[in-house]
Amino acid sequence: MTTFREQFREHIQTLQTKICKGLEEEDGKAKFVSDKWERPGGGGGDTRVISNGNIFEKGGVNTSIVHGDLTPQAAQQLNVNGKSFFACGLSLVIHPFNPFVPTVHANWRYFELYDQNGLPVDAWFGGGTDLTPYYLVEEDAIHFHSIQKKSCDRFGDSLYPKFKEQCDQYFINHHRGEERRGIGGIFFDHCREDDQHDLKFWKTFTETNGTVFLEGYLPIVSKRKQTLFTDKHKYWQEIRRGRYVEFNLIHDRGTLFGLKTNGRTESILMSLPPTVRFDYNYIPEQGSEEEKLINVLMKPKEWV
Repeated sequence: MTTFREQFREHIQTLQTKICKGLEEEDGKAKFVSDKWERPGGGGGDTRVISNGNIFEKGGVNTSIVHGDLTPQAAQQLNVNGKSFFACGLSLVIHPFNPFVPTVHANWRYFELYDQNGLPVDAWFGGGTDLTPYYLVEEDAIHFHSIQKKSCDRFGDSLYPKFKEQCDQYFINHHRGEERRGIGGIFFDHCREDDQHDLKFWKTFTETNGTVFLEGYLPIVSKRKQTLFTDKHKYWQEIRRGRYVEFNLIHDRGTLFGLKTNGRTESILMSLPPTVRFDYNYIPEQGSEEEKLINVLMKPKEWV
């Protein structure tokens, strides 16, 4: 397990630089600013933030490598028993300015759990990536899911359908009548060694999903970044950003775990968009493009 700690740490740090470079080149103006930090309980991270670009209004590509005692609150959140932990991962959220360019989220992580003697008792990988459009362009949804499926299919035909379903069932604002945050992607968690796959399998699977991130997202950005939009379109984007905030603060396990393990608040809440609206009982016009999106968010589609 300790070998995987070092290998995955190196992977996410390399991937962080690769993704930041790709996004900077697409934006053509803004650059990521690095803010390295230390966690009082053990470890630290590198928060890289981009803002006020040609394309990207706000975003972050963060790595964290943390360890320490497992608090009762965190143990309850994870539903595990252990004395201490090690966790490392890369988490990103990108909020474009243009409402026709989707927001994107991704996370890839590795977790180890230890007993009172410091001996490893559990380990798993998790992660995935999902797309949050404000206006539904089916061509983009198909492309994004095709890249996810291609990545998964290298490891078995059953993984993409399984992890797509898990994504569709995870990113839901249950208090909004089962409304999804976006059009999904894949989501996998607690991928442990079992009779079918060892931990090395899940490490390679997780790393592969990370390496195809730019291939899934940048072609969409390139196609939509010049789309003309009005104040109405921007208004709708901010309404939907409000729902993004609701999910992250109420339901997201990563956000809750970070806050309950004395994580760095600024880095954890980096995922929140810069401007949002919370209009009372906002309902899209019947037959509109806005309603078209909502219909898909309430009932996920099979894109590939």
